[in-house]
Amino acid sequence: MNALHWQWIALMATLPGLAVWLVAVPFWRQRQFIFGNVVGAGVVFVSALAMIFREYLEIRRVTQACLDAGTTCWPDPSAFTRYAIYAAIGLVEVIAIFSVSLTVERRMDNRDYAPQWRR
Repeated sequence: MNALHWQWIALMATLPGLAVWLVAVPFWRQRQFIFGNVVGAGVVFVSALAMIFREYLEIRRVTQACLDAGTTCWPDPSAFTRYAIYAAIGLVEVIAIFSVSLTVERRMDNRDYAPQWRR
């Protein structure tokens, strides 16, 4: 257990973003931006926690196998680093959700004004 699982990291970086797009955009179109953001952030945080829990179970399985063999072994990079990677990706995705939401809201608001009064 001396390497990161890049395929799981790539999955965390892409799949929740696509899921948020499917979940939050319908709320944004109904001008319920806050609710859409909360639901989207929930999707991202749940997926980050699921990935962290998956990593925890794998580390636990490997560590237990080492203990059963009569040796001690430690994951490299540490468990904290592995968890922090998924948490950081989740946080960046939530920040992106709120940023995109602001852009969508501004564009929808501008449509209600005459062209000379738009921002």
